[in-house]
Amino acid sequence: MARPSLRKRVKDTLQELGADAALLRDRALPLFADARQLRCVGLGTDGRDKFLAPLAAEAWLEMRAAAAQDGVELLLISAFRSFDFQLALIRGKQAKGRDIAEILTVNAPPGCSEHHSGRAVDIGARDTPALEEDFERTGPFVWLSHNANRYGFRLSYPRGNSYGYLYEPWHWCWVKEQGGMGSS
Repeated sequence: MARPSLRKRVKDTLQELGADAALLRDRALPLFADARQLRCVGLGTDGRDKFLAPLAAEAWLEMRAAAAQDGVELLLISAFRSFDFQLALIRGKQAKGRDIAEILTVNAPPGCSEHHSGRAVDIGARDTPALEEDFERTGPFVWLSHNANRYGFRLSYPRGNSYGYLYEPWHWCWVKEQGGMGSS
């Protein structure tokens, strides 16, 4: 359960961005604090180091190696993102004239992104634009659909998801905690 201070920070930030704080209740968005421990899992497609929570990192590396053994390359586009990074991402889109309501169907509000937990990854494929629905027609997506659950990962935002986000076939979150399945 999120601390009240995180909930207040999220609500204040939503107001600051021009969004209705009722969005949290209306879409039943869970809150995620920034991960406290992170482990580097290598370079992302942007050439920068990417980080995950230690157990998620172990599972990601194992899953990526298994995919490679099957001849499938899983490209890591994004992993851990802090509250402040998420806020900057959204402000950048607003600065380009995009409407906050539309932005929040694509990006989670700061404090509501699974990326904050250090358990979420955005995955890509060669010769396919990053973070596009076309990813669902790639070998990596097919492989993930059949195998990701064995490593504790699940597709977070399928079509028609209850959180009101657009379909994101590239976004997978590690939900398997020691002793059983956790929640995100």
